[in-house]
Amino acid sequence: VFELDAQTRLTLAISRKGFASLTMELVERALAACRQTLQDARLNPSDVQGVVMVGGSSRLLNVRLAVRHLFGDCLKDTIDPDQVVALGAASQAHLLAGNALASDGWLLLDVLALSLGIETMGGLAERILPRNTPIPVARAQEFTTFKDGQTSMAIHVVQGERETVADCRSLARFELKGIPPMVAGAARIRITFQVDADGLLQVSALETRSGVSAQIEVRPSYGLTDDEIASMLEQAVAHSREDMQQRAVREALLDLEQLLEAISAALEQDGDLLSAQERQALDNEVTQARKVCASQDREALVAASERLSGLADPFAERRMNRAVSQALTGQSIENL
Repeated sequence: VFELDAQTRLTLAISRKGFASLTMELVERALAACRQTLQDARLNPSDVQGVVMVGGSSRLLNVRLAVRHLFGDCLKDTIDPDQVVALGAASQAHLLAGNALASDGWLLLDVLALSLGIETMGGLAERILPRNTPIPVARAQEFTTFKDGQTSMAIHVVQGERETVADCRSLARFELKGIPPMVAGAARIRITFQVDADGLLQVSALETRSGVSAQIEVRPSYGLTDDEIASMLEQAVAHSREDMQQRAVREALLDLEQLLEAISAALEQDGDLLSAQERQALDNEVTQARKVCASQDREALVAASERLSGLADPFAERRMNRAVSQALTGQSIENL
């Protein structure tokens, strides 16, 4: 019965086949969630021992037929789907109230709907807490500086399953200041992600040598609907191959750029260790490598890094010998 206004009512007879056609999209969305759950758990439908129907709409014949088609004959259709809702809510309340014992064998866990991580060089997303991680949870990962003398680090917290930050959801930004000046890669920045039982995320950054730190709090689920979460997951699956290819290109580019920066600094400091011919050869290779940086060809980037590294290895060895010699100058055997 459809109420059009206060005076008019319209009654229609719908066939079972017509009703199934009208509800097909909704049923398929429910099955998509089931398939995603199986994929996340790395299970096949045949691994499932029983499927419990929840909610009055699960009584529909086309819903039950669709579930049987996916899972087989493990459908538990003798349980009242309305009572299941109440029983589930009561069980969760019982657990949250602290009444459940470990010996009861209860395991009701909330999990992260989407991965959480930070932006790294090249606009890449580094996951620290993958999706479906049970909460509460805390996890730390170490990062370092990219440039010599770097005294601060901008930390961009992101959410999502894509490989690049541009395709993820931005959650928060903060800055860690006061990092002691060091050569690139020497600083140790420990980034800790902590999510409590209420889903509140706290991100902290600590420079382990000096102890300087900074932190921020954010609620990852704020402003995000179930449909938006589903859409983000679908996009991640649809673009997974091209995302991985793009990540591989950016990582190869970063490796080459870091190598170029290191060689540039080394030449400025110890360029006198090279003969004019060696310097010319290295400069030529650096010029060619900088041209390759403009490409999106991973193989070309990797090849350029290998050629440049091979040409610079003897130079690096001479620099090491000079550093050791300078360190030993004026030292007696007893002090070594």
